[in-house]
Order: sequence, then C-alpha cells, then structure tokens
Amino acid sequence: MLPLARLRRSRWFRRLFLAGSLGAVLAMVTVAASNLWIRGAADGHVYSVSTVPDAPVALVLGAQVDPPGTPSAFLAARLELARRLYMAGKVKAILVSGDHAEWGYDEPGAMMVWLVARGVPASRIVLDHAGFDTYDSCSRAGKIFGVRRAIVVTQSFHVPRAVALCRALGVRADGVGDDTQRANKPLWARGQSREWAAAVKAAWDVSTRRDPVFLGPHETGVETAVAHG
Repeated sequence: MLPLARLRRSRWFRRLFLAGSLGAVLAMVTVAASNLWIRGAADGHVYSVSTVPDAPVALVLGAQVDPPGTPSAFLAARLELARRLYMAGKVKAILVSGDHAEWGYDEPGAMMVWLVARGVPASRIVLDHAGFDTYDSCSRAGKIFGVRRAIVVTQSFHVPRAVALCRALGVRADGVGDDTQRANKPLWARGQSREWAAAVKAAWDVSTRRDPVFLGPHETGVETAVAHG
C-alpha cells in the first residue's frame, strides 16, 4: 500500500506542477501580447510638444493630488505640458480628467486651479470628474464630451497605453509624455513596472468594451471651449 500511496502523491504533484507551469506560461503570453498590442497601436503617435500635430483639445490624465489640493509632482508635470501645448497654439482647449469620487478629493478641480494660475483661461478648461482610470478618461472623452481628435498628456511610460486606449475607443489621439519626473527614480520605476500589468487590464477592457463607471448625457463644454479658442 505504501508504494501505491507514494505513486498517487507523485502523480498529484506532477499534475500540480504541470498546471502551475501552464498557468505561468499563459500569464506570460497574455502580458507579452497585451504589451505588444499597446506598442503597435501607439507606434507613430507619440511626439514632443514641438512636433506633435495640432488637435482641438489636450486630454490631461489625472494623478495624485496632495493636501490641501496641490497636484503631485507627476501631475504638475503633465499640466505643464498641457499649458505649453495651449500657449504654443497646438490645442484650443484642455480637458482635465481625474478622480472626484469623494467630495474632499478633487483631481480635476486642482488641475484647473493650477492651469488658471499659470495663464490658461478658465474658459478653455473643461473638467471631467469621473476619469477614474485611463480607460474611463478615454471612453468618456469620446462618449460624453464628443472628442474625436486629441493630444493625450501623461508621463512618457504611460503614453503608449493612453494612446492605444483612446484610439481603440474612437478618439484619434497622439501622445505627449513627460520625462522630467525620471529624477524621482523610485516612483518612476514603480510606474514603469506597473505598466506591464496595466496593459493586460487595458486589453481586457477594450475586448469587453465595458462602459465607464459613469455615463450620462452629452456635455458641450469641449465644443464650446474649442469654438471660442
């Protein structure tokens, strides 16, 4: 009986090992395929401020806001790029999209305050209070704000995913990415490594065509800001 029990245990361990190995291979293939899709979709659509083609609107993706409502260094760097795009005449309006799920935490509001304080007219800034992630920001830009052509602004490691998502959701986007925050090595490295897993979520969101967390009626803010630009 003892040899038979050992044989059964050996078979069970082999099956477990095989299942684990297949799962690991599948996970690696999924991550690689998702990242290849993003790189391919964004290829030829990432520029500098000076070389990016003009577009009606810049879509600035939200990031951490520190108390008492001050954009983090990463977010401020994105906003500076958007300000430069506006001042250079590359865009006529700026759509700031971020998290405002809680009353006391308002990314879009802080983004607008920062831009206005640095010379961007409030009438050229439109707020999206339900940009809870990159997919939602891109989806709402098209579905709620009617954006069809945009320059999406974020950190350079994030730009390919943002461009790929926007284009997959019907927004013809080019991207401009910030590199100034590379000096913050720990946060930059964490952001870069996070992109590998985020690519899988992006591919899943696009394949399932999920709705953003909040939908609603069409908002004319971007159209008005562009028309007056």
